[in-house]
Amino acid sequence: MLVIAGIAAGIWAFAAIADEVREGDAQSFDSRVLLSMRTPDGALKGSPAFQEAARDVTSLGGVTLLALVIFVTAGFLSLDGKRHMAFFLCGAVAGGMILTTVLKDSFHRSRPDLVSHAVYASGASFPSGHSMMSAVTYLTLGALLARSHPRKMVKAYVLLLAAMLTVLVGVSRVYLGVHWPTDVLAGWSAGSVWAMLCWLLARRLQLAHTLEREEEFGPEPRVFRRAPSRS
Repeated sequence: MLVIAGIAAGIWAFAAIADEVREGDAQSFDSRVLLSMRTPDGALKGSPAFQEAARDVTSLGGVTLLALVIFVTAGFLSLDGKRHMAFFLCGAVAGGMILTTVLKDSFHRSRPDLVSHAVYASGASFPSGHSMMSAVTYLTLGALLARSHPRKMVKAYVLLLAAMLTVLVGVSRVYLGVHWPTDVLAGWSAGSVWAMLCWLLARRLQLAHTLEREEEFGPEPRVFRRAPSRS
């Protein structure tokens, strides 16, 4: 029920942001946030080392690195005997990429021209592809890995790490001047919705034993019973 509520909230948030962008009401907010990260002469705030770190972080949401992460993870799952999960992961990310392309082509929003771009960027601006695909990839991957592990601390760590990577990539896109803040907010919303839908589908498939074989979770723990005492 919480996941379904999260999906509904994510769809509502994306629709609300998209409506503000279409009507132009988000421009004032977007401009204030972008300019707050720049000096009066238009230069990026922060030391050169910090700016380079932001470029490194933003690359975590790039197509090349995300494809490499999925390729390595899918290979590991396949070698571990979880081929169905590997195919599901690849399909989930590919579907998210198609959805991102469709949304970008639907809105055709121009990238920020208020400040200079600190990294190369091309294509439409809304929603942020890096932000959305980071949410799709890292949250879907985190949800699948968390579901296949029995320890709650490990589950929480994986999900928290996935969320942190998603947030850092989105913030870096705004800081580097290649996206409006509402682009990133919309990307997070849409990507999170897609990741939660994939989680629900994965749960359904696992309950039907079509995503993972039952033995992939390991043998059932043995229950030792005390032998009855002899009178």
